[in-house]
Amino acid sequence: MRKIINLFIAVLIIWVVIFIYQHIIRYVNENRVLKEIILRLEADSRIAEVLVTNVSPDAKTGRELTTIKFLEYDTKGNSLHPRYFTFPGNIIQFQSLVIRFDDRFIAKNDYLRGKSVYLFWKVFLLDGANTQEFDISRVNQVPQGYRIDQADHPFEEKLWRSFWKYALDPKEAKQMGIKNAQIEAPGTMFVPGTLYTLKIEHDGGIRIDNQLLPNIIRGERIPE
Repeated sequence: MRKIINLFIAVLIIWVVIFIYQHIIRYVNENRVLKEIILRLEADSRIAEVLVTNVSPDAKTGRELTTIKFLEYDTKGNSLHPRYFTFPGNIIQFQSLVIRFDDRFIAKNDYLRGKSVYLFWKVFLLDGANTQEFDISRVNQVPQGYRIDQADHPFEEKLWRSFWKYALDPKEAKQMGIKNAQIEAPGTMFVPGTLYTLKIEHDGGIRIDNQLLPNIIRGERIPE
């Protein structure tokens, strides 16, 4: 009888240990998944960089002309062909179209909807009747460098072709898993000696970060 009791106790202990172990493993896995989801929701990606390449006076108006170098990056982080814009001032904004997807797609790291998507539309400087702007890309086309493997994809084509429809019709946008679509115009004062980085937040919009250039390259012209 004692052997049976001891065997029962041993089996019970083993079962309890296995039960606790399984719960610990499940807790660790759930905690890891939760951390990954939070990281995805809080993540961002570099999408462009801006540098002031020249500041010179305008002989006609006496105002300072600011030339910026705009370097956009594709979805794989590869730099695209740089573009240069000159404005009679240095408070410059980037008009952008931004589509935010439901958090569930970001949490799952969805291949197409795992982060907000954007379109750089125009770069401009507000100055009343003298406002100046330049086009960066066209609204009804997939942004430069944004195509998946540089190949046509039906979802992406439909997404950008129907952007305004999604922006004005919340019901249809919801069917596509879109939280909202809107125009944004982040901007700042651009000055020499500073690198400006535009980033897209995976669950939000576009922001501009800045940092001083290292002293060793300030004032230097780097050959191609």
